[in-house]
Amino acid sequence: MNKQIQALTAVMLAATAFGFGTVQAETKVGMITTLSGGGAGLGIDVRDGFMLAIKQSGRDDVEVVIEDDQRKPDIAVQLADKMIQSEKVDVLTGIIWSNLAMAVIPSTTAQGKFYLSPNAGPSALAGKGCHPNYFNVAWQNDNLHEAAGAYANSAGYKNSFILAPNYPAGKDALTGYKRFFKGELAGELYTKLGQNDYAAEIAQIRASGADSVFFFLPAGMGIAFLKQYKDSGVDIPVVGPAFSFDQGILQAVGDAALGVVNTSQWNKDIDNATNKAFVESFQAEYDRLPSLYASQGFDTANLLLSAIDKADVKDADAFRAALKSADFASTRGEFKFGNNHHPVQTIYAREVVKEGDVYTNKLLSVALENHADAYAVECGM
Repeated sequence: MNKQIQALTAVMLAATAFGFGTVQAETKVGMITTLSGGGAGLGIDVRDGFMLAIKQSGRDDVEVVIEDDQRKPDIAVQLADKMIQSEKVDVLTGIIWSNLAMAVIPSTTAQGKFYLSPNAGPSALAGKGCHPNYFNVAWQNDNLHEAAGAYANSAGYKNSFILAPNYPAGKDALTGYKRFFKGELAGELYTKLGQNDYAAEIAQIRASGADSVFFFLPAGMGIAFLKQYKDSGVDIPVVGPAFSFDQGILQAVGDAALGVVNTSQWNKDIDNATNKAFVESFQAEYDRLPSLYASQGFDTANLLLSAIDKADVKDADAFRAALKSADFASTRGEFKFGNNHHPVQTIYAREVVKEGDVYTNKLLSVALENHADAYAVECGM
């Protein structure tokens, strides 16, 4: 695969991008993801993981159209409409951000198309807003934060200061942490989405009397916060989800992240054959270690391919059943969906370490085992 694919309104066909020939694709996939601006690294990793799985499958019956949403809901909606109405895609995927997901997914499923989420899992789509054609292959937004709350209990923390951006995933994050954390809150803040100066928030943390800090600040927001937090001299322990301590972010944060415990349903040292092969092949293809997002893109593609092997996407009932069966080898090991088409899975505590010159994570322990989201009981499926 060309490693220099740019964030353009590009069309990527499995048949041409990988030299499979010119056979007409039978399943057409539209990938709308963030490939430019803030958070582009997340979308690039999802894209690269997804396309690696397509390449490894060696098949010529899948066409993938890729577009950059620029992290803007209105752009994402325009692209989705174009893909459904003009490109005639069968399946949509790729969105990173929950506010974009909320703008695109309900319209997509209402038009009879399937949506496979490799990342965003807003609570509104997991409970009463669930839909038979919507599958989340990553997690429901609250899950990794719930695991962080469970870890904080085991670490003996009693008084946490918590903060996250003011958008759907940020609200789900703090809700999830509070659902499992048994201590008190020293403070609770919602920051501006895209914020990069956290001096005021760090001052509040310093004065709060907290014995721990939980934060969800993905992409560049997390980089900015962690660097400023270290420079401030505040030495209150930090706990967070993988989104602020993932492979691409860690290299930018550096020593400020060392020793921080974070939670994830995936890590490069999960011991199964699929994961080992994925880590090795991703690194060989792209000359970098895979991230959480890359693993999710890879799993999403392999779920799709497993369903295509069982059913024609034009037969919605059969294809839906094939997706629900999740008959594929996941990087996480065993994979299954709950009744609301979100994963039921193990979530781990990880520690940031340095291996040679590379900052990365190692597994510490299980934070939550065989865990389902709290909204599934509200889903009528």
